[in-house]
Amino acid sequence: MMQKIWLKIRRIGFELYCFFTAPLVVKNCLGLFSFLTGLFLLTFWWLKCYTNHGESLQVPNFVGMGYREATQKARARDFEVIVNDSIYVPGKPPGEVVAQNPEPESRVKEGRTLYFTVTKNNPDIIKLPELAGSDDYDLYSRKISRLGLKPRILSRVADPILEPNTIVAVLYRGDTITEKIRRGYQLEMGATLDFVVSEQVTLTVSIPDCVCQTYDAAKFLISSSQLNIGTVQRDASVTDEQNAYVWRQFPKYDANGTMRVGEQIDLYITQEKPAGCEDQ
Repeated sequence: MMQKIWLKIRRIGFELYCFFTAPLVVKNCLGLFSFLTGLFLLTFWWLKCYTNHGESLQVPNFVGMGYREATQKARARDFEVIVNDSIYVPGKPPGEVVAQNPEPESRVKEGRTLYFTVTKNNPDIIKLPELAGSDDYDLYSRKISRLGLKPRILSRVADPILEPNTIVAVLYRGDTITEKIRRGYQLEMGATLDFVVSEQVTLTVSIPDCVCQTYDAAKFLISSSQLNIGTVQRDASVTDEQNAYVWRQFPKYDANGTMRVGEQIDLYITQEKPAGCEDQ
């Protein structure tokens, strides 16, 4: 049984040998192998040429050049050029390259597209953000700086009511525009805005005694104490305000009491001199 199987295997092997050693088969196999080898080499060569395999170029630095000069030099190095953005930069002439992508000195394939950011002739028009809810100078200055404006503090004023560093006034080229901002004020990018901001008040003064004084005299006492007049309540008898008398004040007079500079005193006045004031 085993002998028959072995003989059958030998016969099959001999037949295969005869088939593959036949001249026609050998010729066809060699031709097919040559064709596949040539096809592989041709494909590899084409891919190498198409992708510039192993080859790269260093990107020159075009920042600071004029657009026309940069474009000529880039195309001379087989780069394509596209302007993808234009911005206004104070002090720079229009058409200057201020940024590029890919970055200078990076390595890229030949024929790569370079994207330029260039300066333009006219600045963008910026609408100032509203002051309402953001009148803190530090917050507002950061906000307008991101828009391309230049904030600076022109002066500081003592104000007992406002928090320190609060915007009191905004000026542009010497013109006060605080109210105009609320209506949507616009100006050129790169402009400088001046600010008057508050500072902390630490000075205190004695409370003046205004009761029994005429309204005119009370105003003088309050202003000379570096304070301000608040609410003035007039009763029905008042016909001549300046010669009316103060019968009550708030805060009340206190020989040992003090107020911060700039705070207010409310006055209550009547036309006739109040009772108890005859000797004053």
